Amino acid sequence: MSKLLRTVAILLLGNLGWTWALIPSSSLGGLSLSARRYDSIFSFGDSLADTGNNPVVFAENGIPNPVTRTPYGCTSFGRPTGRNSDGRLIIDFIAQHLGVPLVPPSLAYNGSFRRGANFAVGSATTLDVAFFPDGKLPLNISLGVQLEWFESLKPSLCHTTQECEEFFGRSLFFVGEFGVNDYHFSFPIKTVQEIMLFVPDVIGTISTAIQRLIEHGGASFVVPGMIPSGCTPPVIAMFSDADPAALNSTTGCLEDYNSIGMHHNLLLQEALEKLRGKHPNATIVYADLFGHIMEMVESPRKFGFEDVLAICCGGPGKLYCGDDDSYLCEKPSARLFWDGVHLTEAAYRYIADDWLRSIDYSPATARERSFSY
Repeated sequence: MSKLLRTVAILLLGNLGWTWALIPSSSLGGLSLSARRYDSIFSFGDSLADTGNNPVVFAENGIPNPVTRTPYGCTSFGRPTGRNSDGRLIIDFIAQHLGVPLVPPSLAYNGSFRRGANFAVGSATTLDVAFFPDGKLPLNISLGVQLEWFESLKPSLCHTTQECEEFFGRSLFFVGEFGVNDYHFSFPIKTVQEIMLFVPDVIGTISTAIQRLIEHGGASFVVPGMIPSGCTPPVIAMFSDADPAALNSTTGCLEDYNSIGMHHNLLLQEALEKLRGKHPNATIVYADLFGHIMEMVESPRKFGFEDVLAICCGGPGKLYCGDDDSYLCEKPSARLFWDGVHLTEAAYRYIADDWLRSIDYSPATARERSFSY
């Protein structure tokens, strides 16, 4: 069976404080996309995976949403599509490589979902809104809510247990990225140490969700880890008055906030290992985000990037991408971050290519498909 190269972030505690190292290892249970012909993709997550649910949810709650206007979608689609990027996301590249149609947003698509559905929503958390104090979150679009949407859709896809096992057995499930919003929403009101205390709750919720999907018949899962929060422009701006000693002298990233992502990723991989032991017939792959983004931050020229800690579109304070006075960089493909924590299509392409690099797939499945659903 083909093996997917994964990168594991290892926490090292020494005299210099938190740091990280990249240790390559083959994924347990290896994901063979060449041996399996997936008929559909089902996705859960936040804005890093949302292909168009965000505008629907935000409009229903009267919340302004910049992703519905230009220059969003300018690189690949020529129009806004509800994606928080200038173009395609990782899930789009994966779908094209597998020869599966781009995964339609479940709340914004009126066609058949036999080829898959995307339940991811921008701003989604892992934990339910009740976990966050003082009503800080206006929307309850958590992982649990997304699972309820999936379960509501399920009767239109299959009926008997055997039929569902056969249908979802030919499907690829993406569970995440989850965690970014749980932690980022907490940054203004909690210390790093306080946030570390509820990381196990986030991991437990992700693990339970995968267990639930396996019970529905799911057999193949890709579970992305956390990003390095301390390298994202909004977090760096939020703590612009931080002690210079808190910044990595080489990258300019906030190391304490990166440590949250590393801790999350280690616990996530431990949880996935337990699920593999419990469900030996399921393929559950950890997909690294942290290491890939760190590599781009540390070696930008390798990827043709400039100004890796600055956004391509937007502005200071509450100036959003697409606002009249917002800034738009001349070449999005030379930037890592598009409008905040969201990456450019160029960055997503590099990550998707790396996830797929060690997988053998035929030229027929590797060809990029049409952008239409």
